[in-house]
Amino acid sequence: MNFKFRSTNVVSRSGWVTAAAVLSAGLFGCSDPASGTDSAESNDEAALMTHPEDDVAGSQIRLHEGTEAPLEADLLSAAVTQTPGMDVSSHQGAVNWTAAHNNGARFAYVKATEGTTYQNPEFAQQYNGSFKVGMIRGAYHFCLPDRSSGATQANFFVSHGGGWSNDGKTLPPAADLEYNPYGATCYGKSASAMVAWIHDFANTIKSRTGRDAVFYTSTSWWSLCTGNNGGFSANPLWIPRYGSSVGALPASWSFQTIWQNADSGIFPGDQNKFNGALDRLQAFAR
Repeated sequence: MNFKFRSTNVVSRSGWVTAAAVLSAGLFGCSDPASGTDSAESNDEAALMTHPEDDVAGSQIRLHEGTEAPLEADLLSAAVTQTPGMDVSSHQGAVNWTAAHNNGARFAYVKATEGTTYQNPEFAQQYNGSFKVGMIRGAYHFCLPDRSSGATQANFFVSHGGGWSNDGKTLPPAADLEYNPYGATCYGKSASAMVAWIHDFANTIKSRTGRDAVFYTSTSWWSLCTGNNGGFSANPLWIPRYGSSVGALPASWSFQTIWQNADSGIFPGDQNKFNGALDRLQAFAR
């Protein structure tokens, strides 16, 4: 990601001093009666979300954990064919999908929403453009667990780009679960409350789409904010780890489905690897 992070002093529960964004920027969002969101609450949330365009998959991971390879054993180095892909948000603007596909990208995740007010203004170009060149694509939601219930955010997400179709070209909807870009690392929630919120989100996604939501999260955040909960093995893991190995995984998973291995590279946005050959990726989309 080639953009600057704005900083303030925020100390996480683990004692890390981290940077979080504070500069106001343009907000593109709306509330939807079908999403079950009260308009006054939506207006309040929109006022508090000062930089949703900067809250992308890995933005807070990089601030809190850095981008250097971890100093640990290569616990889970890829032993099978990895299929290259990417993830994008409004930061990438109108993506040249033909070039990305020609360079080898075979799948993409696109940020759709955040909270219950923000919608990526580039979503249509990114989501439909990747599909048109033959890539398998999916949508992700940046979760803000302190703003509204998991069900409320899941409904907003599904109603604004986070749906799923059994067409072999659509990845399961994904939840971006990472450090709070607006305050307390774990959104002011205890581990048990966070686990309950995530269950609420995941159950609603499953009810609305028939698919288990993919979880984008880091081992450190998951350990800190859920107590390293082991009860989500049904939800495919999309893990950020910038190095030669995915390293240790959170307790719920024995393998990753997708590995975000770099924040820049040959493709626009973040660089990713699906843990399997192209036929396995195609099967995952069904």
